[in-house]
Amino acid sequence: MDKISPDYVKKRYKQVLPGGINEWPVVNFSRNRERIVREVAEESIKQIRKLAPTREALIEEIETTVFREKLRIKRNPWAVDPEDEGKFLSRIKASLLDISQMEDHEAIDEALDDILEEMVIRYSDEIAGNFKKSRYRMVRRLITFGFARLLNASRVRGIGSIFSSQYTMQDKIHITGEVEELRELTKKGTIIMVPTHFSNLDSILIGWVISALGLPAFIYGAGLNLFNIRIVAYFINSLGAYKVDRRKKNLIYLETLKAHSRIAIQLGCHSLFFPGGTRSRSGKIEKRLKLGLLSTAIEAQRLNFEKESEESGKKVFIVPVTLNYNFVLEAPSLIRQYLRLQGQERYYTENDEYSTSYKIAAFLIKFFTKGSDISVSIGKAMDVLGNYVDQEGNSYDKSGRLIDTKEYFTQDGSIVSHNQQREDEYTRMLSEKIVDEFHRINKVFPSHLVAFCGFVILQKKFRKLDLYNLMRLPEDELIIPYEEFYSTFQNLLNRVHKMYNKGKVSISPSLTGDPDEIIRQGLKNVGMYHAKRPLLINKQGDLTTQDINLLFYYHNRLVGYNLEQYVE
Repeated sequence: MDKISPDYVKKRYKQVLPGGINEWPVVNFSRNRERIVREVAEESIKQIRKLAPTREALIEEIETTVFREKLRIKRNPWAVDPEDEGKFLSRIKASLLDISQMEDHEAIDEALDDILEEMVIRYSDEIAGNFKKSRYRMVRRLITFGFARLLNASRVRGIGSIFSSQYTMQDKIHITGEVEELRELTKKGTIIMVPTHFSNLDSILIGWVISALGLPAFIYGAGLNLFNIRIVAYFINSLGAYKVDRRKKNLIYLETLKAHSRIAIQLGCHSLFFPGGTRSRSGKIEKRLKLGLLSTAIEAQRLNFEKESEESGKKVFIVPVTLNYNFVLEAPSLIRQYLRLQGQERYYTENDEYSTSYKIAAFLIKFFTKGSDISVSIGKAMDVLGNYVDQEGNSYDKSGRLIDTKEYFTQDGSIVSHNQQREDEYTRMLSEKIVDEFHRINKVFPSHLVAFCGFVILQKKFRKLDLYNLMRLPEDELIIPYEEFYSTFQNLLNRVHKMYNKGKVSISPSLTGDPDEIIRQGLKNVGMYHAKRPLLINKQGDLTTQDINLLFYYHNRLVGYNLEQYVE
């Protein structure tokens, strides 16, 4: 099997915008924070009024929000929650009680308007970020310097290793794919970067990638739980992050969040959000994306075409990205959550393993001092309908014919006003294309393939057992003879290479050469540094698992390619 040359280039990229940081859209966005908070609130109120058009419907929506919020702060409080939140909700509840005693409809409507405005402005102000130029520069230097020192400490021997600069972040993190296209499109329109999400490291990793590629800072939604930790809050609150509280499921909050995203895109702010919503608990590449924030890209594009001004008439480009790791430190707890919740649509209290500064520091030290590398794959850019675009931003259909995206929002030569059914369909189409691109640019590591091979062999060996009964089997039954594993692995390896040659998946250069060596590398890296290894060779030279839950998690990375059929 031929060797594949490394597909990444160690290169220093100049800043895309020659004017420097003052030319970045996020700087202007932050400079006008107060005005934007108000604008977001106004737009949110309009949409909420459409969704709750009657007096009775609006009262019910506000009552439901107050009830859910009171329940949230009782059952799942966070340190970052405002101290006056309980009092605020009690005051809103009291105001609703006063309204129920009113008979004058005009007075009722006026009071409801005041309540809704107060709630939405509070949400809008909570969500909005606070980008700081000076802090951005400082944090960027700290991250690059700190991680590079950790990297050298792990790979350079001797007491001076911590001061060595022999290795850089690009020796650890390999950026591959459509880098030049992304850089060019950043000058021509507004980028929405949509990465896969597996680890707490993802936000930091993507932030470094954006900086390393010479791109302006992106705004991005950061989980509000991260703001529980003061030092982390200081950093991410200054880097373009806006706050997303996943505990809040009420209409009023969600519409405010969407309005913030849409207005930011309209104003040309390059944005990043994880379309899966949260980390993949199963280890699978996301297939069902959260459509709420994704829909804001489509709405912003329609409004941009409608206005056609120099500032707001830009085209919006969607750029899928996959983050590829040999191991995920949070995998044991993530897969436990997935197995506990599988098949159930119930809420649960999110148990964040990294809820203190110490735990986050330990997480980062472990990650950057371990031997395995990370790959970040930049996918082909699309327009908001999922059509691929070239470096000039021109869209092309499946047959390679040039098309005008604007026509999808036009009727009789004019931009069509908001049509929810049409834009829902566009969002669905876009999400499917993103998922397809995730699978196409997913980079297969030896660790992924050995885990997939091992789990499917066991699954087919005990084909009469369901997933949960399989996972209850004792370790002494979970044995795979090496010859059987080797033969099956070779079949899968050949199939993956055929898929790679057809452009259906990406593969690591380490997935070529002698299969025995590939297996050895895969076993060395899969789930490395977990207390129990998901796959290893026992004293008899056969394969077994110390934690079949983890083996299932790492196997899931290759679910969706129909590779199971090549395991007898």
